[in-house]
Amino acid sequence: MELGHHTHAEILSQFAAWAEALEVVTQMRPALDAIFHADYDQVVFTGCGSTYYLSLSAAALFQELTGKLARAVSGGELLLNPAITVTRDSIPTGEKLSRRKTLLVAVSRSGSTTETVRAVERFKQQQRGPVIAITNYGDQPLAGMADVALVIEKGQEESIAQTRSFASMFVAATALAAVAAGDGGLLDAMDKLPAAGERLLAAYEPLACDFGGNLSLDRFYFLGSGIRYGLACEISLKMKEMTLTHSEPFHFMEFRHGPMSMVTKQAVIVGFLSEKNSNREQAVLNEMRRLGGKVLSLAETEARVVFESQIPESVRAVLYLPVLQMMAFYRSLAKGLNPDRPKNLAAVVVLE
Repeated sequence: MELGHHTHAEILSQFAAWAEALEVVTQMRPALDAIFHADYDQVVFTGCGSTYYLSLSAAALFQELTGKLARAVSGGELLLNPAITVTRDSIPTGEKLSRRKTLLVAVSRSGSTTETVRAVERFKQQQRGPVIAITNYGDQPLAGMADVALVIEKGQEESIAQTRSFASMFVAATALAAVAAGDGGLLDAMDKLPAAGERLLAAYEPLACDFGGNLSLDRFYFLGSGIRYGLACEISLKMKEMTLTHSEPFHFMEFRHGPMSMVTKQAVIVGFLSEKNSNREQAVLNEMRRLGGKVLSLAETEARVVFESQIPESVRAVLYLPVLQMMAFYRSLAKGLNPDRPKNLAAVVVLE
């Protein structure tokens, strides 16, 4: 079997998992609506590694669409330092004190990651609020503990580094936010995502191969702001895991505040461009190009990689992923590594 056989197949086949994610959210919508119509003070998204980065983007999107306070906390922090999530047990309500209610959205590919599972167990023991799980395995502990479990089985993988699984769970999290916002139009628009993603990857896989296979490049910086920052973190992680390459994520404007000193002719700066702030974001990329960096931009229009999806910006962010996942795959092969089995890693972190 060729090196990276599973990873390549999983990146190419992820669009069926996107479609299943949408089907699962639609099927579970009555149960989700019941949770979202109840009273709660905040939403916490949690996960570990890739799914923590997913949580960063999902929380930002949830707050953007619903106006409800939402944030991401890693599974380890939620387990070890729960006070950073709920600052006190009670909040004043008139003359009485009422328990602060939190909606917890726990994300885990395996559904058995120790920190996430134990954090959810403690959350439920303390009766903090309802739990929604997003996972690829319905027969593992996380799904069994959840009030509502969104299980995307087609996202399951043989590879250690998450690609298909991450994207499928992010589509589910995006649809979850649209449901919470009561915006059926956004949910309907997401039906076009699988076909758009498939077209995108077919068009730009050669570009991903060119960038990934160029070993004269020795450092990668991924820039994304708003709902795109967590995705920039995730792709940076893929570059580290699969290729053992120096890679870092930053918010666009933050990159000027020190990190730009690392830009050389061997640096790649990848920009996840938005619609609202594209002029300012493109200005950052232009500046890095003048410093000698190699720039790769992704956006709906006017970028090196264009989506041309006609899907609303808030629910099309998953389209940033496939081409960049493939770039990491090709760099791994170019370095003689096996992207299916990154160094020192296991598919699931299980602690004693």
